[in-house]
Amino acid sequence: MSNLELQNEEREVLLAIYDGDPAFKDLNENKYQYKYGEEGDPKSFLLELCWGETYPADKPIINMDTFYNKHIVQEVKDHVVNTIGKEAEQLLGEAMTYTLFEWVKEHSEELLSAQPESPVTASSSLVDAVDQITISDNVETKAPKMKKEQLSKAQKRKQWERVDGKGEKPRGWDWVDIVKHLSQTGGKAPETSDP
Repeated sequence: MSNLELQNEEREVLLAIYDGDPAFKDLNENKYQYKYGEEGDPKSFLLELCWGETYPADKPIINMDTFYNKHIVQEVKDHVVNTIGKEAEQLLGEAMTYTLFEWVKEHSEELLSAQPESPVTASSSLVDAVDQITISDNVETKAPKMKKEQLSKAQKRKQWERVDGKGEKPRGWDWVDIVKHLSQTGGKAPETSDP
């Protein structure tokens, strides 16, 4: 059988096995994801396997760099990818996606043993870096001041006359005077009919 036939057969088997499993997701014909652990658990992660053109003769691309895995330490991600890659090398030539997903399910505790219990994010390391920075008192920081428009008494009076007692413009202030408008545009001349 060719690689394409093997891939089509494995795709059908995967969709049948994981039908209704919310942890499994098929992104397209060659990319599959499986989520391990509970939502919010610092040791939960998403594993993505992507088949190349020569799969299953070659191992799939193993990806842990998804947004869901932002809390996983990079060393742990590298360890997981390398360990799954070694397992995949033993299964070359066979349909291995299901086997790899199930193997990771059984060994997820071992794979994530170096992952800290509390979630580590980039923002916490950023906060630590900011705490180490000291700001010198000698530097004066001034925000640029916006100049306020100065109106004369006459300008203020004219603006006040345009509004009523509540500070609102009177009804119809922006209406067009039809007679004035027509006199300026020259209106349409009436047509006369000669008998």
